[in-house]
Amino acid sequence: MKRVFLDHNATTFPSKDVVKAITDFKDWGNPSSIHSSGRRARSKILQAKREIAKILGVSPGELSFTSGGSESNNSVIRGLVNRLISKGSTHIISSRSEHPSVYKTLTHIQESFPDIKVHYCPIDYKKGLDYNFLEETLKNNPVGLVSLMAANNETGEIYDIKKIRFLIEKHTLKSRRTYLHSDMVQTLGKMPFDIKDLGVDFASFSAHKFYALQGVGVLYHKKGSGFEPLITGGGQERGRRAGTENLMAIHAMGLQFNALKNLDSKLKEIESLRDYMETKIKSSIDRVMILASDRKRLCNTSLILIDSAHGETLLMNLDLMGFDVSTGAACSSGNPEPSPVLRALGLSLKEASESLRVSLGWSTTKEDIDSFVEHLVKVVEKIRSI
Repeated sequence: MKRVFLDHNATTFPSKDVVKAITDFKDWGNPSSIHSSGRRARSKILQAKREIAKILGVSPGELSFTSGGSESNNSVIRGLVNRLISKGSTHIISSRSEHPSVYKTLTHIQESFPDIKVHYCPIDYKKGLDYNFLEETLKNNPVGLVSLMAANNETGEIYDIKKIRFLIEKHTLKSRRTYLHSDMVQTLGKMPFDIKDLGVDFASFSAHKFYALQGVGVLYHKKGSGFEPLITGGGQERGRRAGTENLMAIHAMGLQFNALKNLDSKLKEIESLRDYMETKIKSSIDRVMILASDRKRLCNTSLILIDSAHGETLLMNLDLMGFDVSTGAACSSGNPEPSPVLRALGLSLKEASESLRVSLGWSTTKEDIDSFVEHLVKVVEKIRSI
């Protein structure tokens, strides 16, 4: 049975270039060692950092390698707490629809540091992010950190980070700095962006979301945006992240960043394929709603609500037929409750439990989509008949 993978927001398969790079990899020295093997390993890390910096349009010194998006998010949020308290900028703005590595970290921070106050910006599935709430909160409180993702991993909705930076600058006193952090894990290979133009102080990225390896990521920290390291020990990454670097994975990630050049035609192709799929589903199945379809979304993402068809049941039946899809974020797998992100967006318990996330990849074909929709129609009919 040919399997059709339609869960690219959860992870992606390593590209052919990445597979070749790790197969041919030979520089196994410790990058902190000063002998020849160590120096060759160090050169691989520096080369990868230069390649990534060039693609992002930033300085190599503004990047640090991590184990992935969750560590990067934790590093920023936990690494700024003491600074926010010392400056009296103890208010943080985020949302309840953030990735758990942001939302749960903020929950822990607020419980551990009574001086910290977290404001959760409403995000409605019909209207999107409430920028008025954001502006009023900035206007009336000493906000030290705003942490909002660039694109939602479940609905695919893209948020206006540049507008958020504008509102921060409009309402922040010159004597106080408000940091802007964005979880940008879902953006690579799915949307164009200019990190400098967005105006973020920190941005988190993860390699396995764009056809590189799991277990490695990169954190952008704008020059002058210091933070206390989450992991202390050796002096790796200029003291920002201790521990021997994940050498081969970093090397592979650096190579894969080059694949992000000139992606415009590929992104349009994927968006066209997603729109084709959604049109076909709506014409074949009644009582279907697609979230955020009237707003700016990632080109590959479709969050589908199918009335009277439980998401987990859909997923299991489709799995048996050879299709990999999701009912929400993979980080919440094993949890029998519907996605907390969808509940935070204002969906009822019933609506959230009848969701199916389909996320296309660079290799998804029209034949894959035709086959998927054909089987989805059969599964929905079967479930509804029962």
